[in-house]
Amino acid sequence: MPPNPASGPLATTLAGVPLRNPVLLAAGTAGYLDEMGDVLDLSGVGGVVTKSITPEAREGNATWRILTTEHGNGRGGSMLNAIGLANMGLDAFLKDVAPKIANAPTTVIGSISGFSIEDYVKVARAMDGIAGLAAVELNVSCPNVKSGTEFASDVGMLRELVGAVRAVTGRVRLFVKLSPVAIGQVSGGTPGVLGIVNIARAAIEGAGVVNGPHGRPGADALCIANTVPAMAIDVHTRKPRLARGSGGLSGPAIHPIAVKLVRDAYVGICRDSKTPIIGIGGVLTWEDAAEFVLAGATAVEMGTALFVDPRSPQRVVKGLLRWVQEQGKTSIGELVGQVAE
Repeated sequence: MPPNPASGPLATTLAGVPLRNPVLLAAGTAGYLDEMGDVLDLSGVGGVVTKSITPEAREGNATWRILTTEHGNGRGGSMLNAIGLANMGLDAFLKDVAPKIANAPTTVIGSISGFSIEDYVKVARAMDGIAGLAAVELNVSCPNVKSGTEFASDVGMLRELVGAVRAVTGRVRLFVKLSPVAIGQVSGGTPGVLGIVNIARAAIEGAGVVNGPHGRPGADALCIANTVPAMAIDVHTRKPRLARGSGGLSGPAIHPIAVKLVRDAYVGICRDSKTPIIGIGGVLTWEDAAEFVLAGATAVEMGTALFVDPRSPQRVVKGLLRWVQEQGKTSIGELVGQVAE
């Protein structure tokens, strides 16, 4: 892990991982590692999350698989995507990307995806051995090949997944990226709306058998949240605009939803369990990031904003610094969860 000064108003610690500032680049939006370095000084952000890696290489869905949309807060900049987890696969990642991580100019978090517990465990075990990798982020919004149900839509399945990954991650921190919408098995096979607190609890508690390197049986931190299921239709052809039919909505359109989810998780379980949250969803400005912090997030991820303006994280960092000073605080950590009620 590169040196990350633990001083200054924006310096923070995320589940034991020191960050220069709380602004991270989200998985799938910043390349595999340092590609954004051509247009953005990566030493000026808190960290970068790699592209999601699966055991085998994937071409992803057919085009069109990414669309812009003008919906959302009157600002535009939102996006529909159904990429389909296109990536180089684990072997190529270990060969071509992993050797460079230790020398990256910022903290690096590895993103993991898959369609079975075995998929996640295989990639997690490999990533745990990568020098310089600080944490892994599990994308649990993928359907289990055995049931067709998203891991995040069944608390029992989510516990099992997190517990299995926890058992093979003895060094890196374990972050779990939750779905914003989960309608599945609540308890005893009863269908219903799970709610973010129930999903968060399952991720934090894991299988309850193996304690991680930091004394936790499950997630060290939660990433809230993934894209919101959505679709667009061409009214002339009467066909879905995405080749897959539907996809995920990101950007300003989902920001208020994500803020509410962060607040609910923070108040409902994360504050008492001391589980840090990474707020994800529609951060285009420093005000968006500050909202997440006040709602209960220790850090934020920026993704869609990088397509709008790759240098936007720099402005968010500068704005947060001014905000902390204007609030009369010496550290941004003093503002986490401090929304007035």
